[in-house]
Amino acid sequence: MAFLIRILVLALIVYLIYRFVRHMSDPRRKLDAAIKAKTYYLSDDIKNPRKNFFLAYKGVLFEGEKYTGPEENAFRVVSIFVWTHELKMLMDFAKEDFDFLEQEIRKNYPDAAINWKNPIEQLMKKGG
Repeated sequence: MAFLIRILVLALIVYLIYRFVRHMSDPRRKLDAAIKAKTYYLSDDIKNPRKNFFLAYKGVLFEGEKYTGPEENAFRVVSIFVWTHELKMLMDFAKEDFDFLEQEIRKNYPDAAINWKNPIEQLMKKGG
């Protein structure tokens, strides 16, 4: 009976370590922490061109939708649309901030055309 209890305790310890590691490496947790800390973080699955990416910068969460090319470029991202639902938070942003975000996106997708949805597009035309 004592042997069975030791095995169960050992299994519980292994399970708790596994859950802790999974929690610490969870991209959503890292994204939420970056939003709270108002730092830059990009959560993206580069290997999956059909999955949207999330980007945190200065406390604002941006979402980017990737579009792949025609059949010969089926796995190459050719276009990206970026937007946010937190429009009030954009008042502190300048054109340089959006330029920085574009540079960071281009590191992963150098050939993609990056388009900003309204009202971000209008803010960039005004110059911040």
